[in-house]
Amino acid sequence: MGQNASCEATPPFPQKLSGYIQGGISIAGAGGMSYCSRVSGGVPSAFGKAGSAEVSTRPAVGDGGLQNMGKETALERWTVAKSAELYGIRDWGAGFFRISEDGEVLVSPHEDAPECAASLTEIVKGVQARGMDLPVLLRFSDILDAQVARLNESFRKAIKEYGYKGKYRGVFPIKVNQQEQVIKEITEFGSRYHHGLEAGSKAELMIAMTFMQDSEAVIVCNGYKDEEFIDLALYGVKMGLRVVIVIEIPAELELILARADKLEVRPLIGVRARLSTRCGGHWNESGGDRSVFGLNSSQIVDVVDMLRGKDLLDCLQLLHYHLGSQIPNIRDIRAGLQEACRYYVDLVREGAAMGMLDIGGGLAVDYDGSSTNYSCSRNYGLREYCADVVEQIQHICDEASVEHPTIISESGRATVAYYSVLVFDILDVSRFHTHGIPEELPKDSGIQLRNLIEVGKTLNSKNLQECYHDAMYYREDLRTAFLSGEISLRERALGEQIFWSLMKVISAESVGKKYVPEEIKGLDDILADIYYANFSVFQSLPDSWAIDQLFPIMPIHRLKEQPTEKAILSDITCDCDGKIDKFIDLHDEKKSLPVHVLRDGERYMLGAFIVGAYQETLGDLHNLLGDTNVVSIRIGKGGAVKFTKELEGDSVADVLSYVEYDTKDMLERFRELAERAVEEDRISAGDRRRIVEAYRRGMRGYTYYEAEE
Repeated sequence: MGQNASCEATPPFPQKLSGYIQGGISIAGAGGMSYCSRVSGGVPSAFGKAGSAEVSTRPAVGDGGLQNMGKETALERWTVAKSAELYGIRDWGAGFFRISEDGEVLVSPHEDAPECAASLTEIVKGVQARGMDLPVLLRFSDILDAQVARLNESFRKAIKEYGYKGKYRGVFPIKVNQQEQVIKEITEFGSRYHHGLEAGSKAELMIAMTFMQDSEAVIVCNGYKDEEFIDLALYGVKMGLRVVIVIEIPAELELILARADKLEVRPLIGVRARLSTRCGGHWNESGGDRSVFGLNSSQIVDVVDMLRGKDLLDCLQLLHYHLGSQIPNIRDIRAGLQEACRYYVDLVREGAAMGMLDIGGGLAVDYDGSSTNYSCSRNYGLREYCADVVEQIQHICDEASVEHPTIISESGRATVAYYSVLVFDILDVSRFHTHGIPEELPKDSGIQLRNLIEVGKTLNSKNLQECYHDAMYYREDLRTAFLSGEISLRERALGEQIFWSLMKVISAESVGKKYVPEEIKGLDDILADIYYANFSVFQSLPDSWAIDQLFPIMPIHRLKEQPTEKAILSDITCDCDGKIDKFIDLHDEKKSLPVHVLRDGERYMLGAFIVGAYQETLGDLHNLLGDTNVVSIRIGKGGAVKFTKELEGDSVADVLSYVEYDTKDMLERFRELAERAVEEDRISAGDRRRIVEAYRRGMRGYTYYEAEE
């Protein structure tokens, strides 16, 4: 897809446009509405600011209509401060990201040394100079280190402030990001805090026992467990590790006790409570009476009675619960804590040893920067979260004369989300393109075209809604006439052209008005361009597709320039769901993203931020687009960048092997096909050599779009 493609060429991926309906206007129509791949800047016109869309600059039709619509306003100079406000980077960046005076996004991982910052654009240049290309996932080890420290230090301060007698021990749920580098760095950075791990499967437990060899750290075993899982956990206890087996279903207890007896070890047992408390957000099914996880109150009593009967009540040392992965409202956190603490103190009264209260995950990430109880945000900060947890547990335990337990949290999302940034480039753009209103209609034009022209003549800033309704009515009349054979395809195309020109004018004139009808508010987004991005939503941002998760997305450069266009993003999969058409906003969701006009010969790069939690693990091979390149970064004094690890993304051969293809067999089959073509005089032997070599080269290539060298 070249950036200089002709406007008359077939638009790229036209199937992505079909059926897109919003605000009462269907963009499935043909004719005057088309998408153009030109990237050159536009000019002001009688229809408002044209940008890169080719709106006619002809004189206005009629005396009182369009001739007064081309208002020229003196724009203030654009600044990086305005870009920061537009994209909200100060709100969601958590102090790790900001914009430089040169208009580039900086990463600044050291809270106490803001001068230690590096440009994402310069980092990408370094990646490319080392032979890797976009898309690339950048991992910032210093941010991970900072987040582990922030979590532990915040709990330390709260414990000290309230005079809490217990300790805090964090555990990282491996499922949040299972990559080896992540686990190695968390155990390294967390070693000074005895930060542990949580495992939900045999494979994850093997990871935990390999990389966590701190006898003071806790390894929490959640999930459903078979004999091998339990044996491995018990062997860990034998070797001096604090491996706690959490009972998820009643039948697990008998198996745990039987294997512990067989292996001659006293197990460390926890029980997961199924609280009645539920939270808001995407993961509210994790709590409540119908949750599939944990034991209800009567089942927990049965566990206590069975352990007492076998003189093993001292083995019950942990209570665990989990309300959800991202809890946006602090009130839900307090409510869950209150209920869980009542469980805990009564288990102590029953004679269980206890000593650990695992409050699960839920510490939310403020993806949109709004600091609200919206599902992609949170209405509390880390300090408030830690203080509320400590205060609530302390209050109820003191009231019941129960010793303060060690507090364990499984705050995986908050730990790793900021760690990773996906950087990708824009390959092409489909611009919303109209040809403007013709000065004269062809002879014998039908009443439908004449009616649309008349709307344009009467259109002014005071009758926008009336003209909108009239244009909608006459366009429908036009389509009906086409279906009945009354007008030709060429007439329909001209009518659509006039209609969309009117919509652009109405949208432009509505800007800045105190009251704008809802149906007109949506016009700006309907007229947005489509920017084709070199990545796969399904592989790199699966939550965006699966649960409508919002991630901050913005250009990483050119931020001294005003972004004059609006766009949605389409990935390079052949799937209508492979798009991002919802973006963060402090007050709501934006339906389009402010972007800059593409320049010939210059890459335009965007970054998707806060993508370190779950995205790598959940990504899939839709259209056989594999893992991206991954580069790990450390940032030292003065912003010096150190490339600590590079992982090449999947090749075509890699992803084919994942779906059970034998690439050697494929090559042989292709060679036979080429040889038959030689025998049939379709190609020469030299052609065969070049074709087969191109096939081999393709097998070795990156699964994403590769720029010509």
